[in-house]
Amino acid sequence: MSDGSHRDRSDDSGGDHSLTRPGNPSPTRPGDRFADRADQLLLARVSEAAGRARLGRRQATYGAPVTGPGGRGAAVGVVRRLLGGGGPAGARARARLDLYERGLTVAGAGRIHVVRYDSTVVRRRRVLSPQGLARAYVLVDVDGERIVLRCGEFGHPEVWGPEIRRAVTDAQLPRALAALAEGARLAFGPVWLTREAVGSRGASLRWEQVRRIEVLNGSFAVRAAAGRWQVWGTVASGIPNLCVLQALAEHLAATAPRRRDDDKRN
Repeated sequence: MSDGSHRDRSDDSGGDHSLTRPGNPSPTRPGDRFADRADQLLLARVSEAAGRARLGRRQATYGAPVTGPGGRGAAVGVVRRLLGGGGPAGARARARLDLYERGLTVAGAGRIHVVRYDSTVVRRRRVLSPQGLARAYVLVDVDGERIVLRCGEFGHPEVWGPEIRRAVTDAQLPRALAALAEGARLAFGPVWLTREAVGSRGASLRWEQVRRIEVLNGSFAVRAAAGRWQVWGTVASGIPNLCVLQALAEHLAATAPRRRDDDKRN
């Protein structure tokens, strides 16, 4: 596996079409050819786990960056740091991050974590790595266990990081909007919002007062008419699902005048 990504399609049960089939001596997609039997077995287990969780079609695979003789050193290190393993069998299999339609898997060292976009919590953090502080995504898998995806531990984090945020937003936004329409108050760490207002601690603004919303370097900030920017949460504060919060806030701020007019007519 290289440090790039492999695009792939599989059936809706999560089964993988890149494995060698009887009567077909080569993989159906050359880019998915694995170096040894251990990698093929890992791929089969990943596909089985994704199928049980009904993650849908596999979209892409990201491997550990290959460094050193044979490219194994970095891969084994990622496996041990991410998944807490490292026996002889685990060391032979490479770590891999697979993105599916409805979730992702992180596999290696005999363990497979499954994440569903519609139920996970994702936080953006800075964590320690062998190279110092590194950007990372901390997610919750279907068993409630936290997993850490350091941006340097899988190839092309500039691709899979935004894709995970987009997919989580798409999966959770409709349910959140429906809850707000029914009068719910949703909390994202220090920031809360309702259909009428957004706030944090002792400060709040009605949506009609909000002129701009930005998430810059992990900080959630709002600005009222003729007012200053107010920072109501940062990466350090551990805002959960910041991507969903941003999408909700932008939608509610943009539609506030229309909702106000509708309420007057009713």
